[in-house]
Amino acid sequence: MKDQPHRGAVTAKHWLVLAAITAVVSLIGIVFMLSLNWFPEQGSDVAPAIDTFWDVLVVISVPIFVAVSSMMLFSVWRWRQRPGEEDLDGPPIHGSAKLEVIWTVVPTIVIAALTTYAAILLIDIQAAPAKGTRVVNVNGVQFAWDFETQTPNGPVKTSRLYLPINEPVKFNVRSKDVIHDFWVPAFRLKVDAVPGITTSYNLTPTKLGTFDVVCAELCGLGHAYMRQTVTVLTAERYATMMAGLAKASGATAPAGAGDAGGTPATVAPSNETSEVYNEGGLHALLKYTDKSMQGKG
Repeated sequence: MKDQPHRGAVTAKHWLVLAAITAVVSLIGIVFMLSLNWFPEQGSDVAPAIDTFWDVLVVISVPIFVAVSSMMLFSVWRWRQRPGEEDLDGPPIHGSAKLEVIWTVVPTIVIAALTTYAAILLIDIQAAPAKGTRVVNVNGVQFAWDFETQTPNGPVKTSRLYLPINEPVKFNVRSKDVIHDFWVPAFRLKVDAVPGITTSYNLTPTKLGTFDVVCAELCGLGHAYMRQTVTVLTAERYATMMAGLAKASGATAPAGAGDAGGTPATVAPSNETSEVYNEGGLHALLKYTDKSMQGKG
């Protein structure tokens, strides 16, 4: 075994240059990663906190990635095998207890801090909803969603989800066959729909508009088509919408009405709402409800 004195020692200047390059590339990487639109627009009260947590992960992860990559590339450049050195070997090095302690303790502290942050955020998100919070029962079946909610005229089931803005809502999620996953990307939260049990989460919609509802669990051949929409409306428009849906479905009895067993009435196509299940159904139904409001005025 022969030494390699011609390589020379790695000096403090080498480490300073490497540290400077790592710092600059890390800063550029952080700015670039934070400038990307990773998620759709924020549509719920929990979305900002989740997006902030993602930003924290980016800020911490990028320098770690750059530091490891820089050290690896520097090692390849500095101690690479050159032509004619096939039979040479480096000097035996026992190791460094100090370095081993550092690269064990520092990652442990970082992971513990991030885990604590995530746990606090999760506990806050999963806090019990206030009494009187609107409840929406979400049912998944290959390959569609349906939604049940209570209205002043009785429970109503729809194939599309409608919610009032700035009003807390709790989702009770169930599956009638296989495991699905109820996910509204704009709301940021998702939960599995498991046969035989009820999972749930609660949030408050904060943005008007129509957002995607996606099944995020592979559930069969039609998984990619298990999509729907959630439309967030003003409180007044939501009340009118629900009244129109209840009227169209015949759910005109007090709360708890439906069939004799309390089954929610299902919205069926009618003259005014026959397009509710079509692509332009929301606009057609809103047009109907606007006419109703004008009539009351």
